[in-house]
Amino acid sequence: MYSNKENVNILTALLVRYGVGHAVVCPGSRNAPIVHNLAECPDIECHPVTDERSAGFYALGIAQATHFPVAVCVTSGSALLNLLPAVAEAFYQHVPLVVISADRPQQWIDQLDGQTLPQPDALGRFVRHAVSLPLKAVGEQHWHCNRLANEALLACRQGGEGPVHINVPIDEPLYTFTTPHLPEERMVQMVQPGVSVQQVALCVEDWAKAHRPLVVVGQCSQEKLMIEDFHSIIPHAVVLNEALSIGCGACHFDELLATGEIPDNMKPDFVLYLGDVLVSKGMRQFLRSLPDVPVWTVSEDGMLHDVTTKMSGVVEGNPGEVLTVIGNELSLRAKHKVSKFIDWWDERLGEIDEKIETYRAPFSSMSAVSMLAEQVNELPFSYVHAGNSSAVRLANIYVPRYVYCNRGVNGIEGSLSTAAGFSLVVGEPVFCIIGDLSFFYDSNALWNQHLYGNLRILLLNNGGGGIFEKFEGLKQSAAREEYVMAKHSTCAQGLCQSFGINYKKATNSIELEQGIGWLTTLHDTSEAEGRPLLLEVVTTTENDAKALQGLLATL
Repeated sequence: MYSNKENVNILTALLVRYGVGHAVVCPGSRNAPIVHNLAECPDIECHPVTDERSAGFYALGIAQATHFPVAVCVTSGSALLNLLPAVAEAFYQHVPLVVISADRPQQWIDQLDGQTLPQPDALGRFVRHAVSLPLKAVGEQHWHCNRLANEALLACRQGGEGPVHINVPIDEPLYTFTTPHLPEERMVQMVQPGVSVQQVALCVEDWAKAHRPLVVVGQCSQEKLMIEDFHSIIPHAVVLNEALSIGCGACHFDELLATGEIPDNMKPDFVLYLGDVLVSKGMRQFLRSLPDVPVWTVSEDGMLHDVTTKMSGVVEGNPGEVLTVIGNELSLRAKHKVSKFIDWWDERLGEIDEKIETYRAPFSSMSAVSMLAEQVNELPFSYVHAGNSSAVRLANIYVPRYVYCNRGVNGIEGSLSTAAGFSLVVGEPVFCIIGDLSFFYDSNALWNQHLYGNLRILLLNNGGGGIFEKFEGLKQSAAREEYVMAKHSTCAQGLCQSFGINYKKATNSIELEQGIGWLTTLHDTSEAEGRPLLLEVVTTTENDAKALQGLLATL
């Protein structure tokens, strides 16, 4: 039996029709009719998460893994506001989340009633569309409710995808479940146009004139852009990518840029920028330092994101589809001799690769990530998530495959929850490389009895924000350690014991090698039979800084 709230039933029926197969649900009274429906519906799998701040990132991780919209349902009041960091991240990563908030009837908002605040526009510009369903859905109001829900669910998949917000006012009584079947609801179909030759004509013209074309790839969901596309479609360009953009790991252009100047005759005379944010600050500065050259951007949402400050134009569309059309057009034209340009970059990047491969860091966060990456590369298949700051930069250096990371807004919150949510819907191991501040901030991600043994966490605990160690000017500040770096002596062992997480610690190279072996061991029994594994690598910010300085000196 389903709820007797017609607006809730209309929404539930449309969620099913739009293929929303997973819902992260948070406890509450006002949202109980919605949660009941989601749990009752055989087409939707529910994942309970108590902390709304964590729940939003759980939904983000599930959507990354399934490539389908995922619902996250909260009760009324401040519960909705706790979703904002995850929603902002989803907005900039183009991840389809359906935020569903229960609400009090309009007449009780701002009247000192419990758990009330103005909810319809609470998530602001970080959602693609926001609607508030009618309290009653009979007669013409039924059509209105159906139309609003359709609008939001369509917007979730348009313009490169993104989060939407559906607010659901519910009056009392809340706990009457007497409806035997969900209604048959009208689903609005939308046909989206593909990328045409006309859309890319000006971009192709600029590329065809170039002798040193460069393609730079920022963060991009893996299924939308694979490395094979570049080899087959763009054989005559230098392609620079990070581990967050293509499924084969990063090419080390950040390390190359750190070794010295690029000769003028090896700088590009045309740039095509794909995807979203770049981790590399050096590449952003390099692109901005170029003389006036044509720079084109491929943007799924059609928005003007002028990373280089020199943008000539924007092509709206899926990056893979746009590349295919551009490649086909270029193949019809005479091929330019750009081999010296390509050869120079290939040789320099190859030299960097060899030096990184042969460098052996002392016991540090760097040696931990390097050792994990070697073992992960031996596994038949697995996924890698990284926290922000030092963790993702180390992953970019060493991990030889696609890396998931919350780089949309680069926050420290939610990295562990995203990996945890991802692990719920895949059977393979999910490795999460995360720093101490990110881990302890988001430790409620582990407050979940539904997590499995396929979640493996490498905690890099150097007692503070290690990335701040490299800023020489900051060392002059008395506030550096306590207030900026958040120096601490917290250990994860007690948390792991409380949450039922398998725990090991490494304080030297021998323990690290044993710990990484334990963390990467695949068991014969189903991973779902166990609990997550966590290896805490205890280092210092000073030793981590020395390891990085040693690598740069080698390069």
